[in-house]
Amino acid sequence: MKLVSWNVNGLRACCNKGFLEYFKQVDADIFCVQETKLQEGQIQLDLEGYSDYWHYALKKGYSGTAIFSRIKPLSVKYGIDMEEYDSEGRAITLEFNDFYLVNVYTPNSQRDLARLSFRLAWEDRLASYLKELDKEKPVILCGDLNVAHQEIDLKNSRSNRGNSGFTDEERGKMTALLEGGFIDTFRHFYPNREGAFTWWSYMNKVRERNIGWRIDYFIVSERLGSSLVDASIDSQVMGSDHCPILLEIDCV
Repeated sequence: MKLVSWNVNGLRACCNKGFLEYFKQVDADIFCVQETKLQEGQIQLDLEGYSDYWHYALKKGYSGTAIFSRIKPLSVKYGIDMEEYDSEGRAITLEFNDFYLVNVYTPNSQRDLARLSFRLAWEDRLASYLKELDKEKPVILCGDLNVAHQEIDLKNSRSNRGNSGFTDEERGKMTALLEGGFIDTFRHFYPNREGAFTWWSYMNKVRERNIGWRIDYFIVSERLGSSLVDASIDSQVMGSDHCPILLEIDCV
């Protein structure tokens, strides 16, 4: 099974920059997107063979998540049962026979850390939610988690220490999640790979020089470890300030 996750930073704009061509070429079984930035009825996609699931933010042109799946889920859930986050369209959960898939767009703490407390409360609720699901069946979490976990996960770790996405608090929440029974699939396969980034600033030539951050993840329950085949980053794919990430796993 092949899964893809991509923060498209505006799906309508991304569709004008190659989204559909990549979607068809990658031929995923399940394709998750974040930051759709649209409302119901604002886009028409011809994705033959896929069912689509959308969680729109109440605020227009903001946040939002979606999943396109060839496999019909047993159930669909929107949000994580906290209105302040669910109103921003930040999470979709699909239940399949052998696992839960949770697609999320984690709140950004903002440059001045004005939303750090909002973000940390999200982390606590999400971790609790994932552990609740994990009691029933294994979990695959994917999306833009808005944190570079380790120094290897961003280009300039020293100068970014304490900045949004690289605070001790945000990194600590990621550490706690992983120590609570989950695997960062990319680091599972490539623990020492440097320069593996998924987001780059739009500033001049930053992406060209690969001055980036790895803030997009596939994270799975530990008991899925033996089913993992590969995790990869399609860093050459343009269309957003993020690039797609992929997970191949033997299940379903």
